[in-house]
Amino acid sequence: MTTAHAVHAAHVRLFRSLHTPSAPLALANAWDAASARVVEAAGAPAVATTSAGVAWALGSVDGNSLDRDRALAALAQVTAVVTVPVTADLEDGYGAGPAEVGATVTRALAAGAAGINLEDGTRSPADFATRLTAARDAADKAGTDPFLNARIDTYLLGLGAPEHRLTETLTRAHHYVAAGADGIFVPGVTDPATISALAAEISVPLNVMAGPGAPSVAELGRLGVARVSLGSGVAQAAYGVVGRAARELLAGGTYDALADAVPYPEMQGLLAGR
Repeated sequence: MTTAHAVHAAHVRLFRSLHTPSAPLALANAWDAASARVVEAAGAPAVATTSAGVAWALGSVDGNSLDRDRALAALAQVTAVVTVPVTADLEDGYGAGPAEVGATVTRALAAGAAGINLEDGTRSPADFATRLTAARDAADKAGTDPFLNARIDTYLLGLGAPEHRLTETLTRAHHYVAAGADGIFVPGVTDPATISALAAEISVPLNVMAGPGAPSVAELGRLGVARVSLGSGVAQAAYGVVGRAARELLAGGTYDALADAVPYPEMQGLLAGR
């Protein structure tokens, strides 16, 4: 086994071990090499990418608009500069069918991903399950076992009648676990009762997306959540600073929006020798 393979295998094992409801894995999602290093330097045990942040940084919109080559190139830039495991947001797998999804996963693993995140969006559960199986098969062929996180978009996209959403989400979760998912990600839900119900009925680690107004990481852990992601929130906050700084400069000629900037020498140090 080469050094690179040994490091990747260690990252896969470590990343799997971080999913525990008693102490949820908290992921401040990054979108490029610099943001990944800032997250790692803050003490994060792992780094997650955000497809939205990656797309915006590359001049595209989120939602399977970015082509696979550019998305995977951005992933490789992240894995190249951090020493902790990286889990990759691969949207729907960047392909029309299962074979293309498998090819995407193969390349993501070669780029150093220890975890894979795939989303169902508006696809039928049966269709998405075939994509998960293809992802798992690709990992098996690569001789590795990345944490495969299946995102269910029923709440985020408001799919179906609200009174049936929990049941539909659980049905999908069970289907996806049977297809090879190691974890279930349900963004768009912050209600404690719903989160608790999801955690109680899903047999694998539950991931939710958090932001202002959501329960704290500790509270989510008590509800049974094993993984908490900020999604595109950090990237949005960064672009919010850009907007505030520009408006303040142009309207008043002042610079207070820059008060919390990372010092230049610190940023240089984070990326020196990488």
